[in-house]
Amino acid sequence: MGEIDEIIASVSPYYKKRKKKGSIPLRENLLVYDSSSETLEPLYFWILDFAKQRAGKVEKLVDNFASSPGSGHFSELQGKASQMQQEASRVLGTINNILKGVLNLIYDLKEFKIRLSHYQEAESKDSLKAEAGLLALKQIWMDKVDIQRGQGSINALSSGNLNFITLRDAFMTVSSLNQVDKMDLNERVKRILKPRLQEFLEWKKRSKAELEKRFEIEKTYLKSQVEALKLNARWAKPYLRAANQLTTNEKLYSNPALVNVFNTIILELTLMAYSPVDVKQAVISKVLPREFEKLKKLRTFYSVSIIDFNFRGIPSKMGQHYVFGGKVEVTFKAYALNEDELALFRDKLSESDFDNAMKFVQGMTDESLLQLKVDLDELLGDEKKEKKETESQDSNPFSALFSFGPKKEEKEDKDEKNKKKIKELKTKGIKPDVYAEKSIRSLAEANSIGATFDIYEVYKKSHGMAAFP
Repeated sequence: MGEIDEIIASVSPYYKKRKKKGSIPLRENLLVYDSSSETLEPLYFWILDFAKQRAGKVEKLVDNFASSPGSGHFSELQGKASQMQQEASRVLGTINNILKGVLNLIYDLKEFKIRLSHYQEAESKDSLKAEAGLLALKQIWMDKVDIQRGQGSINALSSGNLNFITLRDAFMTVSSLNQVDKMDLNERVKRILKPRLQEFLEWKKRSKAELEKRFEIEKTYLKSQVEALKLNARWAKPYLRAANQLTTNEKLYSNPALVNVFNTIILELTLMAYSPVDVKQAVISKVLPREFEKLKKLRTFYSVSIIDFNFRGIPSKMGQHYVFGGKVEVTFKAYALNEDELALFRDKLSESDFDNAMKFVQGMTDESLLQLKVDLDELLGDEKKEKKETESQDSNPFSALFSFGPKKEEKEDKDEKNKKKIKELKTKGIKPDVYAEKSIRSLAEANSIGATFDIYEVYKKSHGMAAFP
């Protein structure tokens, strides 16, 4: 298809020059097979398997289809696509709710940690810290607990008409019941102060235990919510992928072969078979000079075969599935690309609505949690230290996401390097081939032309078609 040629010409300076001359592929062969009784699958899988043997690794680049709106195939696939879309929307809604819950839990745990710090400071050996912590707890007790007495609270008695002006200051000053009797206060104030102080000391002891218990419970719940978030993200991706794959391609509806009320289907498939040029083997075979083996910092060049399938057929239902007989045009094209051109080519192909949707799911889960990594490390830091001391293997549920394991680190480092490389190539452009690389590209071109023609020619010979002797 022409789109592949345009993408290659846009990313490769070499093919941009060839495009100006009017020729992008190094070689192009066309195979037309028309049979309404035979299906597309055998032809496709024969070429796929032989391309793996002859040309190296094979990737599927394009897989588009469009059915006539009046056909049974269209209505059945649209029903399946709608079901996948509904499931994806349901799971994404669950992800959104869980993420909100995670944010609320982090906020609550931060509040608990601040409250617990007052208890720790109140028990500190440093007298200044202990005094500050105790004053903070007394203030909390008056604002949260004692205030429920209404007119009988310490704040109300100190500021009301009953003239207990010294009650509040006395409560904030005293730290034990023995100190109450030693203070210069009238008996009426002491009779109110003693039970209030006793109640505060009991609240201080019990509230600390309850707060620590709730803190641990919410920490455990936070971990389970994060795991549920990642699990739902994994569930959403297959539904999104399936919904995208079952969506018809709008561009194909302009094809005149697709008539609304006919029982017709149009398929577009593109395979890319590629293999790197082995410079050492080429030197041994005396295809390249011996000096090439000593050269460093040369980019890897690939022999690339692009195989386009353009199929027009009639879907026939066989049991639960459809089979397709009709006419297929297979175009075999040969290219030679270096590693930079191949990386940019893949990046261009990945720019689609589906990839944006997958990145959206990734942003809702992994990226959102990575933004909260500082808070999560702060709240769960002590637990992770204990696990490192007692266990050789990291069983932290966040390790899979935050890459505490070496395998994940290596993978993320590789992904980051690829992203940086592509960003740099987009900014600075691809460097032109040096003298030695021009020779290697020429070898890659020769290999690509040979491999592409072999796939085309061997298929024809093996199926009794007219071919070169």
